[in-house]
Amino acid sequence: MLFHHSRRVFLFGSLHARALGLTPDPELLYLAAMFHDVGLLTPFSATEQRFELDGADHARAFLLERGFPAAAADVVWTAIAVHTTPGLPGRMGPEIAATTYGVLTDAIGWSLDRLDGGQVEEIVAAHPRGEFKKDFLQVFVEGLKDRPDTTYGTVNADVLEHFVPGFRRTSMVERVTGAPWPS
Repeated sequence: MLFHHSRRVFLFGSLHARALGLTPDPELLYLAAMFHDVGLLTPFSATEQRFELDGADHARAFLLERGFPAAAADVVWTAIAVHTTPGLPGRMGPEIAATTYGVLTDAIGWSLDRLDGGQVEEIVAAHPRGEFKKDFLQVFVEGLKDRPDTTYGTVNADVLEHFVPGFRRTSMVERVTGAPWPS
């Protein structure tokens, strides 16, 4: 499921980039797309951190071990690390923006109506969605339920709040008022 999702992210991101006049490096965009959700499957660090950072760290190590320049690894790292952060990626480099545009299109249908219907059909035929909505959300639950504190301030908390009985997100107000400062 995540393989097909990641391939669709690359293809939808490429289509959006072309339509917007962005020129991402296709190899870096592909790598960002393929690694963007890997942190949901197995935490890749000993540190409890957001799944996006687990995936980004793993991708960076993968690229550096294979001789990619550090600047290229940093682009892929950033694209993965911020792909769930609303508003930010579209103001960054083309690989970063295109990765997020692909994610948004495949996950929530963002700007799907702006894409050529025939191309969308080809992409989905090659990389079927199956029961994507159900399966995708289940992968999120499984990847986040044992590290719920990493969802603070992210859309990931929405998933746990919906699917995990008893989960309650901590608000910013609670963090400020509960801080150890006297005032």
